[in-house]
Amino acid sequence: MTQVVQSVQQKIAEELGVGEGQVKAAVDLLDGGSTVPFIARYRKEVTGMLDDAQLRTLEERLRYLRELDERRAAVLESIRSQGKLDEALEAQIVAAETKSRLEDIYLPYKPKRRTKAQIAREAGLEPLADGLLNDPSTDPQAAAAVFVDADKGVADAQAALDGARSILVERFGEDADLIGELREKMWGQGHLGSKVRKGKEEEGAKFSDYFDFSEPFTKMPSHRILAMFRGEKEEVLDLTVEPEEPSDEPKAGPTDYERRIAQRFGISNEGRAADKWLNDTVRWAWRTKILLHLGIDLRLRLRQSAEDEAVRVFASNLRDLLLAAPAGTRATMGLDPGFRTGVKVAVVDATGKVVATHVIYPHQPANKWDNSIAELAVLCAKHNVDLVSIGNGTASRETDKLTAELIKRHPELKLTKAVVSEAGASVYSASAFASQELPGMDVSLRGAVSIARRLQDPLAELVKIDPKSIGVGQYQHDLSESSLSRSLDAVVEDCVNAVGVDVNTASAPLLTRVSGITTGLAENIVGHRDENGPFRSREQLKGVARLGPKAFEQCAGFLRIPGGEDPLDTSAVHPESYPVVRRILSATGKELPALIGDTRTLKSLQAKQFVDETFGLPTVTDILAELEKPGRDPRPAFKTATFAEGVDKISDLKPGMRLEGVVTNVAAFGAFIDVGVHQDGLAHVSALSKNFVKDPREVVKPGDIVKVKVLEVDIPRKRISLTLRLDDEPGSGSGRSSSGGPGGSGGGRQGGGPRQQGGGGGGPRQGQGRGGQQRGGGGGRGGNSGGSGGGALADALRRAGYGKN
Repeated sequence: MTQVVQSVQQKIAEELGVGEGQVKAAVDLLDGGSTVPFIARYRKEVTGMLDDAQLRTLEERLRYLRELDERRAAVLESIRSQGKLDEALEAQIVAAETKSRLEDIYLPYKPKRRTKAQIAREAGLEPLADGLLNDPSTDPQAAAAVFVDADKGVADAQAALDGARSILVERFGEDADLIGELREKMWGQGHLGSKVRKGKEEEGAKFSDYFDFSEPFTKMPSHRILAMFRGEKEEVLDLTVEPEEPSDEPKAGPTDYERRIAQRFGISNEGRAADKWLNDTVRWAWRTKILLHLGIDLRLRLRQSAEDEAVRVFASNLRDLLLAAPAGTRATMGLDPGFRTGVKVAVVDATGKVVATHVIYPHQPANKWDNSIAELAVLCAKHNVDLVSIGNGTASRETDKLTAELIKRHPELKLTKAVVSEAGASVYSASAFASQELPGMDVSLRGAVSIARRLQDPLAELVKIDPKSIGVGQYQHDLSESSLSRSLDAVVEDCVNAVGVDVNTASAPLLTRVSGITTGLAENIVGHRDENGPFRSREQLKGVARLGPKAFEQCAGFLRIPGGEDPLDTSAVHPESYPVVRRILSATGKELPALIGDTRTLKSLQAKQFVDETFGLPTVTDILAELEKPGRDPRPAFKTATFAEGVDKISDLKPGMRLEGVVTNVAAFGAFIDVGVHQDGLAHVSALSKNFVKDPREVVKPGDIVKVKVLEVDIPRKRISLTLRLDDEPGSGSGRSSSGGPGGSGGGRQGGGPRQQGGGGGGPRQGQGRGGQQRGGGGGRGGNSGGSGGGALADALRRAGYGKN
């Protein structure tokens, strides 16, 4: 067992390009209950400065390799119990570095139903198969006649040859080295093809880009793979795994794959008696067994690669959304827009406490515009409101105009407005936690509270919502629940701990995301706070029920106590490091309040002066930096986008316009940008920079405020093409419309309503159609009928920043 653990650590060290000792130290800490944020921040000396990204990768690989070792042990035990395990086979199994390689080796020994090959072996036909394979000059019919035995079920020579073929087919298909080689060859040369099922053309129009489509495995982006699999799941498409590029001309002679099988087993075509039979056996093995087996494997591999990429994009967008700039402790009014049901209003004070709720009816059918402005003005004046947070759903733009007029008519209020994503607000409103947090409040008003608070502090509010409901992923409902949840939970944990949490104001869901704090412990902290008043020091946390030494070690550095007894308690300096600070104070002759923020004095200190056997240079360096700017927030400064006056709907847009907008979502093919017309535009990846951009997130991320130029506007299909390259000329082809990403269509808001999924065209322009022809996008359906279609863009928009799932 020690040897296996050692090999796991060696493997991870090689992959990360770090020392094995670093990996061992990190593994020991993880196994001991330490979290990644804690290890990355407070155990740098122990791990040799492994950062959080390296530690997350290490954690994932450790999980995979340990699962591999568990499976390896099961395989060894299974083969040993059959009495078939020899030293050579055991060495092969021990050397297997992937789950697929391990399963390839195990395949011949895996218990299975009686196969034709097994029946043939029981009938004594294996010598016939071996004889023909080893001596192709043998006449098959004459050799087979010897094995005819009615009592064993071998009625004639043909039956004997059929049995011998079954034995060889199984042998060829279970050769681990051969299967591994053919799998990689097929991965490099194969294509995924699709055709529409008969009679499904109209019903499955949203998948029209894939009605007759084929693309190499290695060139398929994640969203296209998931779109095609969804089309198959919805019984619109038939998918085929093609080992080579499709051709209208059938190939004569054996394929490269068949030649490789023949070569592996010394089969050739030299005109000998058994050569034709052996080559036919190779062809039969390839077409009936190996191709089928590899097809299943490669479909799984495609899906896994697509899921991995989709999860990565989702996690990256979620990180950007959670770390969006907070408006801070300012009284805020939240507006949850609506037409017939009215605009729900909630006012929260600087701490997020609800101080007023209301409903106004400025829009149709009531049209109480002036009365609504007057009511809002009274609320703002009474509660000293600084900010107005507007949800981006139905009637958002109209409510934004209402707020603009409120600001214009009442400049004395000095209000600032911002439109925020309301994705997940309805999920929060109906949740058990919302009922507990806002008892007795109507569900519709809880949404307005959430909209107000998420402007004050997006992170603190969004942690109350299941990450999958926040809506910055694509095809998230097609992804593995476990891997998506694990990845998103890790992102939330990293973000919360990077920012830090005020223990005296944090909700239980927020505290649950702090290193070392479980759900029960978070509730105990809140209960202790409610019963005994605010915590005055981190040391008081030890009085919380069930908060033992290990939990305190893990969480203390991430919990902040502003205005407490010890100024260090509002910083990221861990209590275990306070003795280092005391030595720094002694060396400078200053009191702590005077030293904090004294950049000149702190810069003059040499970190190595304060290093000892417990606290190394990385920790001391971090302490000095923290003293310089204690409790610093890594999030950017708050600012709002200013939408152009008079540009309220898509028909107001003209090619060449320069506008300011907010990035709502980022996909592999570009960025969706809200320019205030109820319809997100698309800046294609090619229009994000003058330089080549491999990943759009290199240039933009959700929440960014950007300046764009309008390239094209397609009003009937509700498509907007934007560019961040402001010197691009309209019609220059530098950007694509919001249908122009690979495999999908654009979308946004229609009229005054919520964001709609735009229609179908767009297609996989980079994909190759059958016969090598380039495929462009076809026409599509407008409004709600778009969607997963040619697939990705519409679906991405449905999941994008503000879209309804």
